[in-house]
Amino acid sequence: MWRIASVTAAVALALAACAPRGQPERLGGTVSVLAVWGGEELESFRAMLQPFEERTGVTVEYEGTRDLNAVLTTRVQAGNPPDVAVLPGPGQLAEFARQGHLVPLDDVVDAERMRQEYAQTWLDLGTVDGRLYGVFVKTSLKGLVWYNRPAFEAAGYTVPQTWDDLMRLTERIAADGRTPWCVGLESGSASGWPATDWIEVLLLKAAGPEVYDRWYRHEISWEDSAVRQAWERFAQVVGEPRYVYGGRQGVLATNFAQAAFPLFSDPPGCYLHHQATFIQDFIQQQFPNLRPGEDFDFFPFPAVDARYQNAVVAAGDLVGVFRDTPQARALVRYLASAEAQAVWVRRGGALSPNRQVSLDGYPDPLNRRAAEVLRSAEVARFDASDLMPEAVNSAFWRATLDFVQEPRRLGALLARLERVAREAYR
Repeated sequence: MWRIASVTAAVALALAACAPRGQPERLGGTVSVLAVWGGEELESFRAMLQPFEERTGVTVEYEGTRDLNAVLTTRVQAGNPPDVAVLPGPGQLAEFARQGHLVPLDDVVDAERMRQEYAQTWLDLGTVDGRLYGVFVKTSLKGLVWYNRPAFEAAGYTVPQTWDDLMRLTERIAADGRTPWCVGLESGSASGWPATDWIEVLLLKAAGPEVYDRWYRHEISWEDSAVRQAWERFAQVVGEPRYVYGGRQGVLATNFAQAAFPLFSDPPGCYLHHQATFIQDFIQQQFPNLRPGEDFDFFPFPAVDARYQNAVVAAGDLVGVFRDTPQARALVRYLASAEAQAVWVRRGGALSPNRQVSLDGYPDPLNRRAAEVLRSAEVARFDASDLMPEAVNSAFWRATLDFVQEPRRLGALLARLERVAREAYR
């Protein structure tokens, strides 16, 4: 069982709505969808949509953008939103809902089936002021350290059990004349978000879930000692040029989707890479002959405090309806179903929030193990930055880039974030 201290901060296995019983009716027409997915993710989404389009006659018109926040906000303000948008977290969902831009889903989905198939915590994450506005269609497990298993073992390295062990391993790799870490923070207008994942997992694994919850709610300051220490631990890696592939400028210039690739050069350009489960898709697209669990593997980010060894951070994509049409309603019901989510699960790169999706449906040992870690976690929390107001989230991204460039500016950066937070949470 999950031990959950707060409704909106917890992560469990599942949330979503279920497809209605029986075959969906033939509707025809179109439904527009705005999301960030491209490449393999978009191919998986299209495969997920194929049964829906065949059964209903509805054509899904997809628009992808990596600058989702700006594009969606502009279109909403112009009165031209998509029918459905896939949002990266509950923070932005809550803002759109409270501004009156989202359609409540309470009468769109089957509440009884949701309670049967999805953990209440995921329902709560999609709920704003007592009404359901978003349903999760896929999730990811964060706080994983990926490595080239044959190269790692050939060098005589072993999986660390604590943060101190991880830092000793980092120094040992550097002392061997090798580069310990690959880190990539470039992501267009969202550059910096991979660094927020580091700070979140370091805070949770050191200070625990109660402090984590108080931080994202702004019940403690950004200048609090626990928050500062998470940034300082992150600097122990990115602040030391010997520890990161390409040095600081390489960290800032490398796209997150390509950051793991040097793990598999000969000799390896680095030996460790911190990223969520979705990075497996990018690795296998670039290196299709690699065998998951044999040629590459992961271990959970080790704890700073042993009490939080089994704490995890997760994230997910949830759909919200901006234009209330029969096609949009039917699509949301379908995307929330176990049938739909099992399609993406079989293709890899996603964990399902629907408990009816069997672990046997995952395509390889790594995807299956990640799903098991998420299900068995003793303490689980949603990605904190995705729960923050958009202004704070964006400022957090920018601050991490400035921090990597000049770690000595930490005090000024945290003070700036605190000013932004005071205004946004007011």
